[in-house]
Amino acid sequence: MGNDSTGLSRRWFLRDSALALGAAAFATPLLAACGGSGTAGGVSDKKGLAAVLPEYVPSSGGAKPDLPGVAGASGARTTPGYLSYPADLVKTVKQTPGAGGSYKAITPLWGSIPPSGNAYYQAVNKALGADLVVSPANGNTYATTIPTLVAGDRLPDWIQLPTWWNGTFNTGELAAKRFADLTPYLSGGNIRKYPNLAAIPTGGWEAGAWEGKLYGIPSFATQQALAGVLYYRKDVFDARGVNPDEVKSADDLYHLGAELTAVKSNVWAFDNLWLMIQQMYKVPSGFYVEGGKLHSGYESPQMEAALEFAYKLAKSGYVHPNALANDTSSATQTFYSGKLLVQAGGSGGWNVMDAQAGMAADPAYVRGAFKIFSADGSTPTILLGPATSQISYLNKSLSQKQIEECLRIADFLAAPFGTYEYTLLNYGVEGVDWKKGAHGPEYTDKGRKEASQVTYQFLCAPESVVSNPGFDAITQAYCAWSAEAVKYAAKPVFWNMNVTVPSRFASAATAQQVIDIIIQVTCGTKTVADYKDTVKTWKAAGGDQLTAWYQTNVLDKHGTGQ
Repeated sequence: MGNDSTGLSRRWFLRDSALALGAAAFATPLLAACGGSGTAGGVSDKKGLAAVLPEYVPSSGGAKPDLPGVAGASGARTTPGYLSYPADLVKTVKQTPGAGGSYKAITPLWGSIPPSGNAYYQAVNKALGADLVVSPANGNTYATTIPTLVAGDRLPDWIQLPTWWNGTFNTGELAAKRFADLTPYLSGGNIRKYPNLAAIPTGGWEAGAWEGKLYGIPSFATQQALAGVLYYRKDVFDARGVNPDEVKSADDLYHLGAELTAVKSNVWAFDNLWLMIQQMYKVPSGFYVEGGKLHSGYESPQMEAALEFAYKLAKSGYVHPNALANDTSSATQTFYSGKLLVQAGGSGGWNVMDAQAGMAADPAYVRGAFKIFSADGSTPTILLGPATSQISYLNKSLSQKQIEECLRIADFLAAPFGTYEYTLLNYGVEGVDWKKGAHGPEYTDKGRKEASQVTYQFLCAPESVVSNPGFDAITQAYCAWSAEAVKYAAKPVFWNMNVTVPSRFASAATAQQVIDIIIQVTCGTKTVADYKDTVKTWKAAGGDQLTAWYQTNVLDKHGTGQ
């Protein structure tokens, strides 16, 4: 994921918060969905996908990054970083992509919905050569909006479905029954007709593939979807002479808690760190394989060890009281105010907006990140998440000519950072929606109202980038941390694989009782013994059957996806 400075960073911050909660849940693969039979829209294995995935052709247009991507382990590569916005806006799409078609699209929006038919929409549609009516829907209620549309047979021509709701939307079966198969248009070298789409990393396309066919169009794909970051208040550490590089194990972290906590001054060392405690203890994501047999990650020794440490922290007196009460509503502001000094979160929150908000609370504010480490001080690992969680789909009712027109439009939407097309989509029209500032485009009042929200970008967008105009130190620190972290990247079992699970396993896959007990243990109100009892109950109530289903229908047939 990236942390660029457009309105996208607001969305990434929300997504990272959800990702942290999902990690606490520790459910089955993020791309899993529950369906009726468990066959339609089922598993896409790596071997089958190899024949249908688009070729990856890096972009030759747009600005060259100041901090190019760095290759890491397991195919990971850091997100490229930019320290300035290009002065010359290069066009990557030479001809108007549309042919006058009219299309309706629905996307989620976590923000103020712009006025319909506004000047920004008109300018973009003029450049597209089509009437693409994007109707943003409230992201907070999107999970109920889409099933209603499906039930009423009112799906639009183009729709965005975040992958974290694949289960809720039953995306696998929707793909098979309601969405256009894009395999004939985009597989292999066919994608070369659309150079900007071809520059989207392969993992992004995998996230939109179901049962060996390509259905989805990715936005914001990345090659470094790392599990999270352990943050600290760099300005405070510097002032107190604390060296974060000396923290190389769970014991070191625990001892740091004693050094940082000053209860009489209303300062605590830690927020709830469960997201990154899992990383330290190498907790498997969803499942793990031992001797050819699949096991639930809930019963792994690493999981129990991680919970033991989380419980120990909760009882130490070093964790902020709000975190122990599972109250996250003010955690960010508490970090900004210096009342807690170490926090776990997603990488998307490390950006210019964070810096501005932090400095408003404390002018000295600087966010820093620990180098990743393992609990016992051995070589660490950090798990890769899905290459993207933003996928759009075209309606199956569209004709071949309409699909081709939409793909040309998608190619326009996928233009890389700093190009003419990218600037139009993210900032609007120069002189109307934005003006040139010292560090790149700056929204006018009109642009802030009409062009600053994420709309077209949720239908398709280029690979994520790192850009924080005016805050080069953030971009440099983020890219440096990433370059170190990707050395230890690892793919979990069933990485980036879409799986449709039979609906009879819906309760076991959700595992709400296990999620609840994990939260309670990390807050210190339940013990690891309580957790083990809950897992035993979950296994008997369907958890073992779910694992057996994955063994037979996924692992034995399609492998681990690693």
